[in-house]
Amino acid sequence: MTILIIITLFLSAFFGGLGVFFIKRNDTSLLKLILSFSGAYLFAITVLHLIPEVYVHSQTSNIGIYVLIGFLFQLLLEQFSEGIEHGHIHKHADTSAKFPLGVMISLCLHAFLEGMPLAKGHQRELLFGIAIHHIPAAFALGSLLIQSPLRKSTIIISLLFFALMSPLGFILSSAISNGGIGNIEIYFDKMMAIVIGIFLHISTTILFESSSADHHHFNRKKIIAVLLGIGISFINFLFH
Repeated sequence: MTILIIITLFLSAFFGGLGVFFIKRNDTSLLKLILSFSGAYLFAITVLHLIPEVYVHSQTSNIGIYVLIGFLFQLLLEQFSEGIEHGHIHKHADTSAKFPLGVMISLCLHAFLEGMPLAKGHQRELLFGIAIHHIPAAFALGSLLIQSPLRKSTIIISLLFFALMSPLGFILSSAISNGGIGNIEIYFDKMMAIVIGIFLHISTTILFESSSADHHHFNRKKIIAVLLGIGISFINFLFH
């Protein structure tokens, strides 16, 4: 299962980013549906699985504070990432702009933290949600990089580096949860609470912004994508 998680996390992000070379960046209708599905799925997984687990098993009485810290931390990250983790594709008029280092660092940190909950429980459900979420996020990153005066090889290397972040987060978290890194495993529940806060922010922002983009009009395809995301998560919850 460990190898499967690493390969799935890597390939979803890497090929999602490479899609920018083959898909018209102006045609993002499919990506928006994938984004709505992944937002709904991540939100349902967080509410049905992650939150109950961390509250039941944590020995920390104020664990909710760490959930709030994670929520606010993601809010801070977005000041540098420009919301690319939500699948936002920004068009910059200045094509001579340098490498978007701030965006890259914040997005890589976000991806690294996303891989951490996979170390304990609900691996199948979370892996599916995170992998799907990576596709539009990586595509948005690729769209930003391709607007800059970077060589194609540099863009591919940047996407490769981004794709490695979630697998590395999973590997580090596995070592912590198994007691392989000193006594740091005593902080594992707090780390998971922070990631829960990040998931809550990401998923709710995706859902709210997709509604705003439609000017709150009924969008049947988007509603179906959201209901599918919640429905699949609920089925996993019932038969886990």
